Formats: sequence, structure tokens, C-alpha cells
Amino acid sequence: MSAAPSEVLPDAPATRRPRYLFIRILEACNADCFMCEFALSRDTFRFSPEDFAELLPKARAAGVGYVRFTGGEPLMHRDVVDLVEAGTRAGMKMSLITNGTLLPRMAERLAAAGLAQVIVSLDGASAATHDVYRRSPGMFDNGLRGLRAAAGLGVLPRVNTVVGPHNYAEMPELQRVLTEAGVRQWELSALKLDRTISYPDPDHVRAVCDPLYTADPAAVLVPLGKRFYGDTPEEQQRYFAASVTPRASRPLCHVVDDVIYIDGKYGRMYACSCLPHREDDSGPGGAPLRENGVIHLDTPVFRRHATHFRERGPESCGGCSTTAAGYSDDVARLGAVAPWRY
Repeated sequence: MSAAPSEVLPDAPATRRPRYLFIRILEACNADCFMCEFALSRDTFRFSPEDFAELLPKARAAGVGYVRFTGGEPLMHRDVVDLVEAGTRAGMKMSLITNGTLLPRMAERLAAAGLAQVIVSLDGASAATHDVYRRSPGMFDNGLRGLRAAAGLGVLPRVNTVVGPHNYAEMPELQRVLTEAGVRQWELSALKLDRTISYPDPDHVRAVCDPLYTADPAAVLVPLGKRFYGDTPEEQQRYFAASVTPRASRPLCHVVDDVIYIDGKYGRMYACSCLPHREDDSGPGGAPLRENGVIHLDTPVFRRHATHFRERGPESCGGCSTTAAGYSDDVARLGAVAPWRY
């Protein structure tokens, strides 16, 4: 028999850091990105305003301070502006990640609804490459226009970039472009495919990309978190030899104390945004969002799932992100992390 939702496990974390709640509000997408399982999806699922209204008080009680909508393409959700407004009214700092196509026309309404941060995915330094990688003409220009518009309206502009053998040499130019565009945060995430990613010359990757991370942050935009190929010789060997991205440093992963990721379609929640699509090689598959039809966060099942990855993630996770790894290491060193560093 499962434990009651109100049961508190002995290893439940006691943290005063505001937590992050990620919600995949749909699978549908209007982009055709080669590395994404949701490319051109026309899935009909939508996370409803009613579900969000039920979730918000539970999130507040769980210590959530930041909410981020993911997809698919969140701006295809017809209620996304209302969802942002509802979260803002509830005292949450609201964020979403988008491919940028619809952002220029929606930036003003999103800002008026209280959006605090917008993340645009940009993988090339110009339309000539980004639009090819994403197989979506006009996406680069719309993304930059949307970022500038959002920034002018007081929304924190961030870019997430997927880096691989196809585009790492463009990163210095993209750094320049984003700096000139006024982007405030930048994540470089390693390309993740179900095979080994081969770099013919790891030394060239380091020569091109190390200066991105060691640049003066007062002069240029510096990426968040760890290097996408690792900070230590051990991490870099593991990445270039086996495509294992940098993880939280031993002994513990602290991300799982501060993150709840909800896959609305399947009614599952996870202790990190990197886990939902890697269940086969990453351990337990999260926890149900509802028990007896009612939303519960921090259930015993969820805490056991989180504890597994707190203790074993630094040894076993194969798909960690640079920001997640950096966030955990910052918590271990400093006990706190600046807002939106994950």
C-alpha cells in the first residue's frame, strides 16, 4: 500500500532556496529541429488553466518561487498569456522557453501578463546556419527581434544553444551577436543523441570554446554553468570519449532539492528537467502528479526518486545540462544561487 501524500520521509530536504517548477504545457511545435523528438508535432495535449489553478497553491506550499513553461513550443498554447498572468498573480516569477517564431508578436502581451524571463533557442550565429539547423526559415531573425522586444519591456532575455560538432566553431561569433543584442544569460548545452557524438579534434574544441568561458563578463556575455564539454580533465575525457555530459560534482546532486519538472501529458513529475526523457538509463521514472485524482507535490514516491538522484546522479546521470551541473556545484560551494541560474 502506498504511503499517504502527507507522509514526510526522513530524507526530505530542508532548503530555504526558492524552488523551480518546470511544466511541459504541450508537445505541439512549429519547428523542425533535427535533434528534437517534438519536431513539427501536432499533438493535441494542452496543460489547462484549471490544472494550473489547482497546482499553484500546492507549488507555493512546496516553496516554489520560479515557474518555467516548456514544450513543444509554449507560444502555440492558446492560453499561455493567461497562464503567465495566473502565475504572476500567485506571486511566482514566470518564465518560458521558445523557438522565438511567435515571440515578436506576443512579447507585449506576455510582458503585460508579468513574464519575468524569456529563453529563446538559437543554435547558429546567423540565419544562414541557425535556420538550417532548425529547418525553419525566419526563426533566427524572429528570435533576435523577440529578445530585443522583450528586453525593452523589462523581461530578462536569455538564449539556450545546443552545441555539437556541426556548430561549435560558430560559438565565438554567436557570443558577439548575443552580446550586441543585449542578451543577459546564455546556456550552451551539449547535443544529446542516442549515439556517441564524435569530435575529430577535441583540442580544437577547447581552443575555440575555452575563451567563451574565460572572457570578461563585464565586456561580453559569458555562458552559464560548466563548459558543455566539462571543466575538469576527467569530465572532458568522459565527454569526448563517450558523450557523457558534465554532471554535478560528487558527492551529491543538489538540483533535485530545488526542482520539480512536470510532464503534464503523462501526469508525471521529476526532480530535474534533464530526467523525463532519459528514464531507461537514469533510474526511477519519476512519480505520479496525482494521487486519487488530486495533485500532490513532494510525495513519498517523489522524494524517493529525488533521493536516488541526489545520491547517485553524480555517478550515473548521462544527460545532465551545463546549468544543472553548475547550479548544483554553486549550491555545494556557496549555499545559494542567483535567480534564474538554472
